[in-house]
Amino acid sequence: MLNYTDILGVVADPIVQTGVLAAAGALVTCVLLRGHPTRRLVGQLTFFWALTVLLLYHGIVPYEPGPPNASTLQRIFIGIAKVIWWINAAWSLISIVRVFLIFERQPREGRLLQDLVVGVIYVGAILSVVAYVFNAPVGTLIATSGAVAVILGLALQSTLSDVFSGIALNLARPYGIGDSLELSDGIEGKVVETNWRATHLLTGANDVVVVPNSDLAKARLTNLSSPERSHGVTLTVRFRPTTAPSAMVDVMRAVLLSSNSILADPEPAVQLVSLDANAVGLKLSFRVADIAVAANAKSEILDLIYRHAKAAGLVLSPPEGAGIALAASHTDEPLFGQHTTPRRLLDAIALFASMTEDEKEALASRMARRTFRKGEILAEQGAVLKSLMIVRSGVAAVVRRDGVRETELGRLAPGDFFGEGGFVTGAGESGTIQALTFVVVYEIRQEGLAPLMQERPAIADELASLLSKRNAAETLRLGQSDGSAGTRTIPPLRARIRHLFNI
Repeated sequence: MLNYTDILGVVADPIVQTGVLAAAGALVTCVLLRGHPTRRLVGQLTFFWALTVLLLYHGIVPYEPGPPNASTLQRIFIGIAKVIWWINAAWSLISIVRVFLIFERQPREGRLLQDLVVGVIYVGAILSVVAYVFNAPVGTLIATSGAVAVILGLALQSTLSDVFSGIALNLARPYGIGDSLELSDGIEGKVVETNWRATHLLTGANDVVVVPNSDLAKARLTNLSSPERSHGVTLTVRFRPTTAPSAMVDVMRAVLLSSNSILADPEPAVQLVSLDANAVGLKLSFRVADIAVAANAKSEILDLIYRHAKAAGLVLSPPEGAGIALAASHTDEPLFGQHTTPRRLLDAIALFASMTEDEKEALASRMARRTFRKGEILAEQGAVLKSLMIVRSGVAAVVRRDGVRETELGRLAPGDFFGEGGFVTGAGESGTIQALTFVVVYEIRQEGLAPLMQERPAIADELASLLSKRNAAETLRLGQSDGSAGTRTIPPLRARIRHLFNI
């Protein structure tokens, strides 16, 4: 049996102490603190410091060759202790590198640079073990490996070109994960991964394009996400010279003001770019929060251009080079058609698409015109409107107030309407509607539309769908839901509207 003296001897043995300390350090840092990079770094540095003190206390210097007069067994034990120390030194340095890259950059952005630094640390640790544990001449080993490296370099020239190009790109950092790039050959996509050999771009068609780093380093690329995520967009529109260009500029400013997709800062701009006998050219410049929403913003602006131009009596000009005959063929066309303004509003709204010509004429005759000056309130938050209000011209903002907090729910442009909630369900307005410009609206009272809804139930169905979409969009903007519940509310709303109007 082991006596107390033998147990103390085992416990005092430096190899046993080194092994126990190394095992405890590996358990704590690699298992218990896994997923906590900062705490793991502190733990590894603490155990590494304790291991260094322990070895120096027993006279073992890890960064010096072992004593020449030591026995074979002692050399083995000292070598094991040194190997453990150098491994812990490498792990501690690697933890410092990883924590630094996580704090200073995004982890995936620094993946290639991180791998490179980690590789250098491991190579340094291996060479140190060879020099201070096995007492081998490191210089000779490096010279021999250099010849082998030359042979491998010639055989792997293309691959090494990608590797070193990837290192250069990571050091220069012309782009990062999540940035949108446009290459000189027309390829455009979002960076989803960078590795030793290539950069992966996710295109708008949801395809991944793998671009070798060597090609990317030589290509002329445009970082659409730099120096900030916002992206500038320009659109050019041409109108027939039927009114003063300054009036056209005001209409296009109203277009930009009524958009829900573009940024208010920096302020969007409208510029006159051309003027001739056939057309007045205007350029609209604006920014969006991210290039991913640029396409939707363009679609919205184009739709608003059409609606505002229609409301202001502006007529789009044929494209340049279309010929004089084509331009002349439109000169005798009336700007507003043969119908009255209320009737044209009904024609422009899909809600009334199922109505006949006579029904539209009858409804248009009962519509009343109302005007609001800039800054005037069209409807207060919570007000229950008994009329459907259709915007004829101008821009209005819908702002919801919760105490001192204000949230803009959207903006209304020509062809938009409000009041349908109180009109068909008795619900109050979700926000205060305020005129941002001079606004003209046409009012349809409940008693004027009820007979037509009874004859055309499709209007009730369209109203239910519209209300559901608006409610879902408002709750999504306010952060109260993910917007997925909109379609589930259509059937109960439809039933409620049909019951209210006895359909």
